[in-house]
Amino acid sequence: MTRWRPSPFMQLSFGLHAAAGAGLLLAPSAWPLAVGALLADHAVLTLAGLLPRSRLLGPNLTRLPAAAVARREIALTIDDGPDPQVTPQVLDLLDAAGAKATFFCIGRRAAAHPALVREIVARGHAIENHSEHHWKRFSTFGFQGMHAEIAAAQATLGQLTGRPPRFFRAPAGLRNPFLDPVLSRLGLRLAAWTRRAYDTRNGNPAQVLARLAGAGRNALAAGDILLLHDGNAARGPNGEAVILAVLPPLLARIRAAGLVPVTLGDACP
Repeated sequence: MTRWRPSPFMQLSFGLHAAAGAGLLLAPSAWPLAVGALLADHAVLTLAGLLPRSRLLGPNLTRLPAAAVARREIALTIDDGPDPQVTPQVLDLLDAAGAKATFFCIGRRAAAHPALVREIVARGHAIENHSEHHWKRFSTFGFQGMHAEIAAAQATLGQLTGRPPRFFRAPAGLRNPFLDPVLSRLGLRLAAWTRRAYDTRNGNPAQVLARLAGAGRNALAAGDILLLHDGNAARGPNGEAVILAVLPPLLARIRAAGLVPVTLGDACP
């Protein structure tokens, strides 16, 4: 557990609430102004929670640190598994390319496929925390609800792998101000991404690859964190999970660019 330190924006929000309360006591007639300020503050808090890459609510890893950039590293992160049909094929593709990845696993799915979880680790990849159930309503939970959901996955994944996860990714990247103090209590770091391809909804491999690899000034670069899915993956025209069609050309582009796919833990010691 680490001591929670509110972000500058959260400190400002706390101060605004305190000032509004004091203002209402000293000048009750000013309540429209105080209520308006509080409503505006809550609107910004809500918006920040809907933006997965935002740092307003607390620290958020959206790009690898400078030392990893200097080593030409990138991170492949794969969410929502493990999936007994898709994940083994993903592992084979990664092995063929000599690439390492970080799998953000759902606790209940990991518990249902313990041998597959251990296989991920045995092949040199990392398992991180993606909550116990991946509830769609996760971002509406209070402190206790978030703590219970994340701590359950932490226990599940730690028991299966022998190492408690170091990173957490919120379901769909959505959260609220309670998440940061929960992660501090559990010793976890929030991790988002640099590039995502919406590959749970888009089954077109060419479009998914284009979003992940980019081109020109927006081409793949050292420090990028890529988001893909082995669980809940969209299906391509042939019925297979789109990640299976995208990984080979994506890994080829990564290699051609002189980039090295590593786990988040290796990039962020």
